[in-house]
Amino acid sequence: MSHRAHLFSLRPGHALGEACRREPYGRAQLLKDVLAGITVGIIAIPLAMALAIASGVAPQYGLYTAIIGGFVIALTGGSRLSISGPTAAFVVILYPIAQSYGLGGLLLATLMAGAMLVLMALLRLGRLVEYIPEPVTLGFTAGIAVVIAGLQLKDFFGLTPGELPEAFVPRLVALAGHLPALHWPSLLVAGLTLAIMLLWPRLKTGVPPHLLAVLLASLMAVWLNQQGLGIETISSRFSYLLPDGTQGAGIPPVLPDFVWPWLQPGPQGEAIGLSWQLMRDLLPGAFAIAMLGAIESLLCAVVLDGMTGKRHSANSELLGQGIGNLIAPFFGGIPATAAIARSAANFRAGAVSPVAAMVHALVVLAGLVLLARLLAYLPMPAMAALLLVVAWNMSEAPKAVHLFRTAPKGDLLVFLTCFSLTIVFDMVIAITTGMLLATVLFVKNIADMTRVIDISRHERMVPHGVPAGWVVYKINGPLFFAAADKVFSELALLVREHRGVVLYMDAVPVLDAGGLSALNRFVGECGRNGIEVVVADLQTQPLKTLARAGMTPVNGELSFCPTLQRALDYVAQHQPPAPQTA
Repeated sequence: MSHRAHLFSLRPGHALGEACRREPYGRAQLLKDVLAGITVGIIAIPLAMALAIASGVAPQYGLYTAIIGGFVIALTGGSRLSISGPTAAFVVILYPIAQSYGLGGLLLATLMAGAMLVLMALLRLGRLVEYIPEPVTLGFTAGIAVVIAGLQLKDFFGLTPGELPEAFVPRLVALAGHLPALHWPSLLVAGLTLAIMLLWPRLKTGVPPHLLAVLLASLMAVWLNQQGLGIETISSRFSYLLPDGTQGAGIPPVLPDFVWPWLQPGPQGEAIGLSWQLMRDLLPGAFAIAMLGAIESLLCAVVLDGMTGKRHSANSELLGQGIGNLIAPFFGGIPATAAIARSAANFRAGAVSPVAAMVHALVVLAGLVLLARLLAYLPMPAMAALLLVVAWNMSEAPKAVHLFRTAPKGDLLVFLTCFSLTIVFDMVIAITTGMLLATVLFVKNIADMTRVIDISRHERMVPHGVPAGWVVYKINGPLFFAAADKVFSELALLVREHRGVVLYMDAVPVLDAGGLSALNRFVGECGRNGIEVVVADLQTQPLKTLARAGMTPVNGELSFCPTLQRALDYVAQHQPPAPQTA
């Protein structure tokens, strides 16, 4: 094969196909992808396990997600450098589902979410995510980060509080009551992990900080456990049972099996089963997974576009995410989406195509099979510290601070609403309320832009003035439902003592049904008071709206003129004769 030979030929719009169609792909590019995939795969192994634990399931299911979901989404998605797998953003949705419905319910919700993502792609809804305002995304991601951090406090301090409330605030109160009984060896391991995570990047060695952190924390935990201090690890908390009856502690060192999601265990350990009632119960959670998966994956693709100067295919990315989440649950995979931090690491490691993400999935697979016994030594306090740093990074605190310093009060209100509702209730309520609030504020701001100006004495627009008893008003801005009533109510008061009014509407781009209704009421009120209305210089959309409504001139009450000058000429020509003097 020559250096410039293409290795693949895929459909246009697909990330791998676009990469190969537009750019040569040979041995040099393949080597870059392999090296980048190995780097990100090593990073992903402990993260995938930690995120699975935080989601309420055993750590191997996070690895299955990175393997199956990561490979399939890279193969079928629309963003060339995205790395998909379990992400921190999902934790607040998945944990309650896992607690209420077990692994089987969580996998079934993942399957339903995958179907929704495919449907969104087929309906070409990929670009709609761009219409979500930044205060909404910052608000719910910051709220998610706070919830994730709260979920890690138990393992970080080595607390054993027993059953905890599911709601965030009562959970924190319960944990605070148990703080005097913290386990100092666990806190020591967590503190070491956190310190390395924060300080190691300053040395700029190129070694991922969390790899060194979990390695040293694991060694410390082994030594402390030898002293009888009881640091909880993956192997002490989790166990597995293989189909051949083999039992073990930690994670199973075997490939994931194909199992129907509804045959996986429910909250009591029995098969969850499949029923319409169960699917109806899981529908809100599945919808939340699909929406968050779409938002996260497309935001990640936009970030990568900014880093690479390339363009992703939004609908292809949604399709790939949907296919990945349809296939992964049959192999024990929980919801997967693109992870911004791992994707950025993939770019910095030199990746040039989705092949790097596929290699990353294979590296995680190799880690599962070859390193399972070593991974069992990972201490739970270290995993909690790792997720605290992940939560801080996803909170985008610098952006939130900048928002507080520079944004209008309306945007701050949206941010705080989404942030607080995510913490107190859930992400679906937060996003829905935030979007509604942002929409209302946007409509108000647009409505406030519509102004009425008296130009009767404006020498340039009305050079010869207007006859006595007449006035000219210029309307600036859209006349839609939120602005029209206010505008025409104001005009009705202003023209009450006049014989006629010219409405100069060249700066009115939109007239909707609400605006049309308000205009009709204004004209009717003017007609009853003997005031003639002349409408001048309509733009295309308002003109079509009036024509569709059948609004026609009425002699002595309503007239239409194509320009302001024609309107002024009409007013001058139709003045009553001056009274005769004796």
